[in-house]
Amino acid sequence: MKQTLACVLLWFCLSALPVAAQSGSCTVSNDLEYGKKIKEYTTETFFITELVDHLPVSSCVPAPDSFLHHIVGAPDVLDYTKDINAYFRLLASKSPRVKVWSIGTSEEGREMLVAAVSDEANLADLERYKTITAKLADPRGLTEDEAHKLIAEGKPIYWADGSIHSPETGAPEMLMELAYRLAVEETPFIQKIRSGSIVLITPIVETDGHDRVVDIYMQHKKHPDDPPYPLTWWGHYVAHDNTRDNLGIKLALSRNMLKTYLDWHPTVMHDLHESVPYLYIMTGTGPYNAWLDPIVISEWQEMAYHEIEEMTKRGVIGVWTHGFYDGWAPNYLLSIANSHNSIGRFYETFGNGGADTRVRILHAEDTRREWYRPNPPLPKVKWSARDNINMQESAILFGMNNVASNGTQFLNNFYLKSKRAVEKGRTEGPAAWVFPADDPRAADQAALLSLLQLQGVEVHRLEKEFRIPPAPEPEKAATKSETQAKGEKPDEKSDAAKDEKKPKETVIPAGSYVVRMDQPYSRLVDMSLDTQYYSSRDPRSYDDTGWTLGALHNVKTIRVTQVGLLDASMRKVEKIEIPGGVEGRGNTFLIRHNTDNTLATLRFRLAGVPMETAEDAFEADGIKFNAGTFILRNGDRAQLDAAATELGIRVHATSAKLTVATHPVSAPRIAILHNWQNTQNDGWYRIAFDELKVPYTYIADTWVRETPDLRQKFDVVIVPPMGFGGLANLSSILRGLPMRGAPRPWKNSEETPNFVAPGLDSTDDIRGGLGYQGLANLEHFVRDGGLLIAVQSSTSIPVGGGMTELVNVAEARTMQAPGSVVLSTVDDKKSPIAYGYDDKLYIYFRQGPVITVGGNFGGPSPEEGPGAPSRSSGRGSTSDPDVIQARPYMAPEKPEKRTPRQQELYVPEDLPDFAKWTIPPSDQQPRVVLRFGSEKELLLSGMITNANEIAEKPAVVDMPHGKGHVVLFANNPMWRAETSGSYFLVFNAILNYDHLSVGATAPAAASSGTTAGADDE
Repeated sequence: MKQTLACVLLWFCLSALPVAAQSGSCTVSNDLEYGKKIKEYTTETFFITELVDHLPVSSCVPAPDSFLHHIVGAPDVLDYTKDINAYFRLLASKSPRVKVWSIGTSEEGREMLVAAVSDEANLADLERYKTITAKLADPRGLTEDEAHKLIAEGKPIYWADGSIHSPETGAPEMLMELAYRLAVEETPFIQKIRSGSIVLITPIVETDGHDRVVDIYMQHKKHPDDPPYPLTWWGHYVAHDNTRDNLGIKLALSRNMLKTYLDWHPTVMHDLHESVPYLYIMTGTGPYNAWLDPIVISEWQEMAYHEIEEMTKRGVIGVWTHGFYDGWAPNYLLSIANSHNSIGRFYETFGNGGADTRVRILHAEDTRREWYRPNPPLPKVKWSARDNINMQESAILFGMNNVASNGTQFLNNFYLKSKRAVEKGRTEGPAAWVFPADDPRAADQAALLSLLQLQGVEVHRLEKEFRIPPAPEPEKAATKSETQAKGEKPDEKSDAAKDEKKPKETVIPAGSYVVRMDQPYSRLVDMSLDTQYYSSRDPRSYDDTGWTLGALHNVKTIRVTQVGLLDASMRKVEKIEIPGGVEGRGNTFLIRHNTDNTLATLRFRLAGVPMETAEDAFEADGIKFNAGTFILRNGDRAQLDAAATELGIRVHATSAKLTVATHPVSAPRIAILHNWQNTQNDGWYRIAFDELKVPYTYIADTWVRETPDLRQKFDVVIVPPMGFGGLANLSSILRGLPMRGAPRPWKNSEETPNFVAPGLDSTDDIRGGLGYQGLANLEHFVRDGGLLIAVQSSTSIPVGGGMTELVNVAEARTMQAPGSVVLSTVDDKKSPIAYGYDDKLYIYFRQGPVITVGGNFGGPSPEEGPGAPSRSSGRGSTSDPDVIQARPYMAPEKPEKRTPRQQELYVPEDLPDFAKWTIPPSDQQPRVVLRFGSEKELLLSGMITNANEIAEKPAVVDMPHGKGHVVLFANNPMWRAETSGSYFLVFNAILNYDHLSVGATAPAAASSGTTAGADDE
């Protein structure tokens, strides 16, 4: 704290001095002491270049060490956000080659900034260069001559940013030294960067998490014998996934970076990461994103190999490319640039998670010589923070010099990519994406369109109906005589049935939204809304393989290839507004359940207003309403109208007498559970709840362990995914952090001033996990009438903890599903969890778990029987029955056909009495609400191999337990703000937590059929 105060005072003192022209009264010489420390802190000569083995000292501009009291890359010290930002402001106050401005704040109020570094003339015309890049970004209306004049006049903009991931602490330190070096050094190499380009620097992207990392690191330095604290919150909401937010744009850092990009249209956006040795320069293994302009793929390669070559020339080892990242998914922070026709790229250097100097022993796979890594890292090396600085700074300087030296080429490519994106609608297509006006989910449609607009995409609205003719019929099938000649049975389908299958014209209603593909950011739209195919033959995916946003948002989209739509009458829409409010007369108000997430907002905004929900479909005033419709009797019309108008919810007032069965729909008390090891997944839940203004309490597993009366405090407890699944996951959840040593408080203190912020949690001791007592407390909570929602890996808590019967959770054996969009079907339409949904719903699925229901009491499964792979070895083929020798042949009994739902809870008639006694009554059996689609139709986007492991298996299961319920999710309904279409599965469960048994019926009876397996019992 004293050092921070001293830094601030020094900043004020130095700021009071006048800014001197660096080419005039200022003198620049070599800082021998700084250079000496650089060499001292660098562990090997092959971790340094001549670009960074020294630092100039200016008589006018303060170097980093004069402000920080240590050189950049010094051991055992890290700097806080406010000190780093203060140094950049000091630099701008003293150098005419630096300007600094704020680009926004984090969730916890910390400033994010940009520093522009260039020569005096360029900074004087900064707004002009900004205008030039904006015109090249949207070349509509430019002639070729005008474009090339702008290219000749313009300057490429190179934007470097650091510490997207909080534990990666080297870049914020390095970027201070880089900015200073660019501002004061007078070598031709640096002068070229200043004169030929404009460098933008954002030293810290994740400012909240960065300060917590500094707290943890410096606190451990003071108490080296104590275990270091875990980084429970990398950022306010999410951890590593903060750089996977480009498809949702929910985090403050994403919005700030996106807005800055759209303001400046930088030619290059360069993220600085730390993980693998020693310096990985991004190109990727492929498959590359199929919607990007091929030019940018070439630019990745050219830039990477230029930097690798320059570093290798100087004897630097362990600089490589290709074999780390793939280049497929567009969800990364750098995708902001790539999807907007710029160049997005990143480095990975070998960080130590702080500023330690440590001996590092590498894995064999990191030291093997490969075609893409001909000069690999060593098996063992002493690695320091300064080594990290040297590698990052040297390579990025080569990159910046390359761009500055070839500015015309890079700007021309930027123009070409933008121009080709505008031409896309009439070349490769499609012509447009259409959001039909008759989509019942108007609010979520508006949310998705607004997300596209946030990305700089233009949205239009059709003024008249537009008709798309049917697609040409496929090649004519063989005639009847031709079919008979081949010995095949003729098609006996009626002409009417054939007509049903004929392609029909598509009618796009007036008022539909049109996202044209003849605009600069057409590729962003196309890659977001299209379906994705990821071949299992391709290299392992680095992240998700499928992300079709229309499907995941449960919003209708139409891919239109007919260019005639581009000539239809339409107007540009600046803001998507949807009508809402109360219409009609009467004191009973009806709100159709369409699963728009604003319905949850409405319910909790009017928490004190009694509401009911219809248990079946009904009609009122000639209007059809579905099951789940909200009903308010004798409510305050003005209050309801104000809320509905703001939220875009249509309400029908009626005086009709309603006879439909109803039950109260609650605004229950909700808790979201977290542990102290990792809060990544629960962060996406908190974002959704915070944005929709659904109140909740954020509780820790250790608090649950010490709180026996959970039911007195909450009605619903949500457990987002924790750990990695399986029984080992339950063990990990129960144990938590080791119960060793002294208590470990998570609270703000003099040594840890940034641990806790509003919305986060605190405790006197983070050790011990949920424990057996916490598990028992959760079980009592459910038994006493509470609802426990467990998602993916967290299903091990209620299943392994004995809160369910006839339910099993297991990890997939051979299936590979690295983040895909899959089809599910509503299996129980009467369940309140399914209210508002159609028969089919696309959901996000990643790897598991696999949930199965039933007691496996005997009888073949639907795929078994004669001819199935499970038949006994014997005569014939897989489709032939076996023949037992030396006795008369008896045809095998025809297998009983049962639906998956019937099969799961099938009980043979001759099941032994003891086994029957173990089967719970029908009203206490698991209820499959949502089921994965069949293997043939399961996958919409991405990749799944051996999909039979989840095909037709339960996706969402409701299990009664005592007076309460447990709801299990095999999918993650709230994933990275990309899956809003499945949010209401969670909200339906919450709002109906005390009426989830409504509509439950015993499974449809199947004839006894075979009782194979009963004798074994």
